[in-house]
Order: sequence, then C-alpha cells, then structure tokens
Amino acid sequence: MKYFEARKARIEIIPMIDIMFFLLVFFIMITLHMIPNAGLATRLPSSSTAQTLPPTKVTVTLADDGTLSVDGRTLAPAQLTALLAGQGDPAHTAVTIAGAGAARLQYLVSTMDACRAAGVTQVALAAQPAAK
Repeated sequence: MKYFEARKARIEIIPMIDIMFFLLVFFIMITLHMIPNAGLATRLPSSSTAQTLPPTKVTVTLADDGTLSVDGRTLAPAQLTALLAGQGDPAHTAVTIAGAGAARLQYLVSTMDACRAAGVTQVALAAQPAAK
C-alpha cells in the first residue's frame, strides 16, 4: 500500500533565503536614500551655456557673505589652500566652486586665488541652466 503512505513535509528554504536577501537589499537602498546630502543650500547663478561636468574631487561652497565651506566645514581661504595642497597631487585635483548668486565677485576671486595658491589648475564654477 505505497499509495497511502504519509509523505514527510519539507520546508523549502532556498526561496525563503532569496526573499530575505531581496528584503535586505531593499531596506539598504531605502536607508541610503533617506540620508540627506551633505552641503549647504545655496542659490546658484544661472547660465544659458551651463554644461554638465564629471564629478569633481572637491566642491567649495561660497556663501553670500564670503564664507567658504568644504564638506560641511567652514574654512578660511588659507585653510582651503592648506586642505587642497595636502590632497595628493594638486595639479590633478578638480575643484568646483558653487557660489551663491548674490556673492560678490571679490569673494569668488579670493576663492580662486586660494585654489591657485595650492597648485590647483582645474577650477570650475557651478551654475544652473537658465530657465527658458
């Protein structure tokens, strides 16, 4: 009477592991998107000829009052020069200056001078595309 023998129940564990890994990846991705971007909120100037540049190594934020910040730390121009000079090869370091639209031109020139004093030759200015 093999037809009426009770079969042992099996719990398939492989699909359950797949689901657990999927949930783990899902929660990691959601958590990464919940972390706010580091930086200061600035209103960038607009430009009709703005181009998309590759990601840079250092982004310097220039506020309306002339304060400089890199990665959330407020720096003086001399400190910015020391920071850039201490990063490996300054000649190959790309710096983007994200200046506020209302920042004075003198603050921008001082920031560019601090970058040049460190030996940085690749300086870009961040801008928004102009509204059409």
